[in-house]
Amino acid sequence: MAYPFFSLAKSKRLVPIDFKAGPIVIRVEAVPEHGLATIWDADVLIWAASQIVEARDIGLQPSRLMATTPYQILSFIGRGVSARDYDRLKAALDRLQSTTVATSIRQPTERRMHRFSWINEWKEKADAHGRPLGLELIVPDWFYAAVLDDALVLTIDRAYFRLTGGLERWLYRLVRKHGGRQAKGWSFDFGHLHAKSGSLSPLKHFAYDLRDIVRRQSLPGYHLSIERDVARGDRLAFVPANPHFGVAPRRDASRRPGEKL
Repeated sequence: MAYPFFSLAKSKRLVPIDFKAGPIVIRVEAVPEHGLATIWDADVLIWAASQIVEARDIGLQPSRLMATTPYQILSFIGRGVSARDYDRLKAALDRLQSTTVATSIRQPTERRMHRFSWINEWKEKADAHGRPLGLELIVPDWFYAAVLDDALVLTIDRAYFRLTGGLERWLYRLVRKHGGRQAKGWSFDFGHLHAKSGSLSPLKHFAYDLRDIVRRQSLPGYHLSIERDVARGDRLAFVPANPHFGVAPRRDASRRPGEKL
């Protein structure tokens, strides 16, 4: 949730994401036709994760292969269901399928990389008369294994889907990971956040956007503040608005206010 796997921009991004911190290496690449998968496209993966967890928790055998309808996905992630929304969903699926990720995360050594696409393949289904029957998609093993690992599954507030900015969406995911059970909160310096976000925005503009998010207090479930330090530079600090809001109990994959991620 906290690493730079997705573009934070609404415009097409072709510049790869390159990130390295200690043993963690991430490279995300796009194809010119579609561009990098965006953090809004990642909503489809949140839906997929919820389906895997819910199937497991009710005693069914989860699978990387999923059959669904555009309506089910769009309704879950809080989008409209017009023809335009359906077309946008298909574009998101194309970006998720064509974006490639190479990472050392959950690999035994930094030298060993796992390479995958966010969706291995997807297709539209139709009957003999051409009437639509929904979608099928296959998620990669790297993603599937992470979802089945309880330690990597957190709740998110439904209000997350209403966040309109790419940076605030990414920031919520990072805050959710690091601040979920930390009653006293957490903090990061601006430079570290800038590097970890994968943003193409200059640090000066990035810092301005962070301050605006703090001013608006737009992250659901958390209170943000800025710690000013002349020597070390500004830090973004956050604490849970409700210290009891943390990892959800199992068998809660489809309940609100949180969804499994």
